[in-house]
This record gives sequence, structure tokens and C-alpha cells, in this order.
Amino acid sequence: MTSKADHRVSYAGLLTGGWKTAQFKPFRDGVEICELRSSDPVVALLKYAPGARVPRHLHTGLESIFVLDGSQSDENGTYHAGDVVLNPAGSEHSVWSAQGCVILIEWERPIQILEQEDL
Repeated sequence: MTSKADHRVSYAGLLTGGWKTAQFKPFRDGVEICELRSSDPVVALLKYAPGARVPRHLHTGLESIFVLDGSQSDENGTYHAGDVVLNPAGSEHSVWSAQGCVILIEWERPIQILEQEDL
């Protein structure tokens, strides 16, 4: 629901599976996106298929992740539903999901991919 007076948008029930009715589109191999806000900062839902990965990348601004379902991993650990991860500007990592996951993500600024994807 959008309030025209203050330009806020709310998304009910994301923690309880409300993301299941979201309209996702292809984003990367094995990863789909549902953009909730398309201008900086970008806010989106990402849905990873089991085994999907994003290659090593650099954060040019803060990235905030909230895991809604499943688990997501990087070189620092594995994060499960309910976990919050903050990747500051200047940090680098690659990301994968062995079992698949859905995350709520905010990118303060775009990322820069640092390695070629496996083809």
C-alpha cells in the first residue's frame, strides 16, 4: 500500500512468506529479483535457486541484507532466516546459497563485479 502524502510504501507479511506472491524476474544465473525501489538506494527481494552464486564483487556503498527464507553464504559464514548482514563500502565477497534462499537487500550504491562468472 502506498501513501501519497508521504510517499511511503509498505509490504506486509514478508517475514511470514508474503514474498511468495511477489513478481520476480531474472537477475543473474539462478537468481531472480523483485525490485521494491529502483533508485539509490535500491531495495529488492532476491530469490536464489539452490546452488546459485554471485561472483566476487566490491561494495561501493553499504549493502544491507535480511535473510527471509533459507540460507545464504559468503567467505565469512552462513546466514539463516532472521539474520541481518551489513557489508560496508569497500568490502568484497562472493555469495552463494546451497539450499536456496530469499533475501531482502538494500544497495546504497551499485556493486562492481570483480571476477568472471563461470560459464
